[in-house]
Amino acid sequence: MTNSKGNDPNLARKFDKSLSLLCWAYNEEDSIGEYLERALSLMDSCVEDYEIVLIDDGSTDQTYAIAESFRSKTEKLKIFRNETNLNVGFSSRRAIGLASKEYLFWQTVDWSYDISDLRRNLEYLREWDIVQGVRREPVQVRIRFLKPFVALLKIFGMKYLTKRSDTVPKALVSVINYLLIRLLFQIPLSDFQNVTIYPTRWIQSIAFEAESSFVSPEGMIKSHWNGMSIKEVPISFIPRRKGEGKGTRIPFIVKSVSDILYLWFKWIVLRKRHFVKSGKIGRLGVPEREQTAPTRSAGLS
Repeated sequence: MTNSKGNDPNLARKFDKSLSLLCWAYNEEDSIGEYLERALSLMDSCVEDYEIVLIDDGSTDQTYAIAESFRSKTEKLKIFRNETNLNVGFSSRRAIGLASKEYLFWQTVDWSYDISDLRRNLEYLREWDIVQGVRREPVQVRIRFLKPFVALLKIFGMKYLTKRSDTVPKALVSVINYLLIRLLFQIPLSDFQNVTIYPTRWIQSIAFEAESSFVSPEGMIKSHWNGMSIKEVPISFIPRRKGEGKGTRIPFIVKSVSDILYLWFKWIVLRKRHFVKSGKIGRLGVPEREQTAPTRSAGLS
């Protein structure tokens, strides 16, 4: 994997802040070895001081054993294991709490996002508090009766909603999830489930309440309400090639929707939230000359 360096001389040097890459895996023996190889190669090319924090979420296959074999290759890999399968919400929150570097981000173990531009995107942290990925590659529509639906999305100017997954059924789940969050919480971001680079001190200070995949949107919502500046960057979706995706199983969807509705009622209807100041968002597609670089939030450097 190579990084786009362009003509910026800063990109020829490694990023001068430390960085944690977080990941969690459940029965991913087909993917975990390649994932760790790619992660080590990418991080090595982008930053001098880094760590990879892996949570094995109670795997019953060889995921943990394969990951353990990488300890002999690098001391930068830190592995932690849940005794039972606790799912993405708990595992992501645990990984966040274990990060020790200045900034952190996470990548799915099936490498579902193209982060080859990581080095370039890290530069935005010099002016913005948070960098948020937005999916850009189109979904391939193979089911004939769904094509009119996708066409309608394009007609109504929501092209980015057709660029969210490798299959239309999975894309529809993603679209509904996105629209529900946008409608209920009124946060004008172009994506909530993608690669996000956070200041570690900040995200560790968030009192997470979700227990599902809504942890990721919750971090973005609370960051925006706290006045953090967010820069959107294009990060394309990559179809899974190995193993089985688990995020669109019915129990996981039900739990995520339950978290969304419960926290909407608590934060918006009952007004039980502690974050009230909206931060600046550098929207994708808006020319850079029309975006004013924000003032850094208090406490961040």
